[in-house]
Amino acid sequence: MLKSQDLKKFKLPDAPGVYLFKNKGNILYIGKATSLKDRVKSYFSNDLIQTRGPFLADLIYKADSIDFIKTDSVLEALIMESNLIKKYQPKYNTKEKDNKSFNYIIITKEAFPRVLIVRGREIEKGLNYKVRAKYGPYVNGESLKNALKIIRKIFPFRDKCVPLSGKPCFNKQLGLCPGVCDGTIGKNDYLKIVSKISLLLAGKIRNLRNSLKKEMDSLSKEGKYEKANEVKKRIFSLEHIQDVALIKEDDLTPATSSSEGHPSLEKAGKGEFRIEAYDASHLSGTNNVGVLVVMEDGELKKSDYRKFIIRNSKGDDTSALKEMLSRRLKHKEWRIPDFVVVDGGLTQLNAAKQILEKFQSLNLLKIVAVTKDDMHKAKAIIGEENVIKKYKREILFINSEAHRFAIRYHRQKRKLW
Repeated sequence: MLKSQDLKKFKLPDAPGVYLFKNKGNILYIGKATSLKDRVKSYFSNDLIQTRGPFLADLIYKADSIDFIKTDSVLEALIMESNLIKKYQPKYNTKEKDNKSFNYIIITKEAFPRVLIVRGREIEKGLNYKVRAKYGPYVNGESLKNALKIIRKIFPFRDKCVPLSGKPCFNKQLGLCPGVCDGTIGKNDYLKIVSKISLLLAGKIRNLRNSLKKEMDSLSKEGKYEKANEVKKRIFSLEHIQDVALIKEDDLTPATSSSEGHPSLEKAGKGEFRIEAYDASHLSGTNNVGVLVVMEDGELKKSDYRKFIIRNSKGDDTSALKEMLSRRLKHKEWRIPDFVVVDGGLTQLNAAKQILEKFQSLNLLKIVAVTKDDMHKAKAIIGEENVIKKYKREILFINSEAHRFAIRYHRQKRKLW
């Protein structure tokens, strides 16, 4: 039986990946994680049976070792987890969940294949279309849907539209369908996209990257620079996947329902978990602007982003932060966050606290600040230690998103000023 003090010897990193509980070399259970170190540690709490049930306690009792595979992203971990479960069929991944309950990605056998999510029970009953390829099983439907959204932004595909109908479908207008519907893309070019999706879902990430780079080089040599640039963008997107939506991993216990989320995003009956981040931007004290970005339940909520033209500051980030918070908190119709992230050091942290203290109902709201080095890279997080420990990844991600959004807004305003 493994104990919490045994974890050190496995040297689990604070990085995404797949972990494997084993007994005498046999795989008992496979799971994915945004942080391998934090996820595996969560299995060794004192109240394991009360909070997770006897099923998981039995797994930990029988396991004698832990192995892991580090990945570049949570998306890659999700795909790897699925392929490993399919290959090894570990006892504790399937003990209380039959194949009918799992989710699969199907690529249909058509001239212009569709990419769909289906349940195991649908496959068992019989599908009303032929299948070209099937990927899975995937433990949770919600994570899978989020993963497919990420994939679709990189490699647009058809799911519902009628090929060559002459009219662009709704997804074509969003850039999520390559134009199967209105004839923008031909059959051969579309099948190339489908083959790349197949490589990704099969977990052949390295092969996919190499294939894209060869395609880009070939297009460049042929003088097709616009198409080469499109491929270059796909390579960049693939290597810089922002998969925050997949933070809500619900496989903490193999036997639990899909409603149980990542421990750092549990709602505890409070409704949607909301984080707000603030950042300011200016040019030598002029053209002062600021932004508010929002994350709810692990997903960026862009409809709630807000832009501020700073009125009473001349390049002073602390004053700009005070102004933004003051103006934001006057909007009683906006939902109050669970905690706030600001850009800066102790000065900015204290400034934010001063503003919140003016609002009696908010003086207990948690605040953290992300300090930067000379290259504006995150150096440290200061503030509430329990919040930092629990939400480190979310804090760094939303701070980065706020900075990106602030710079973009500032550039837009400079063109107008």
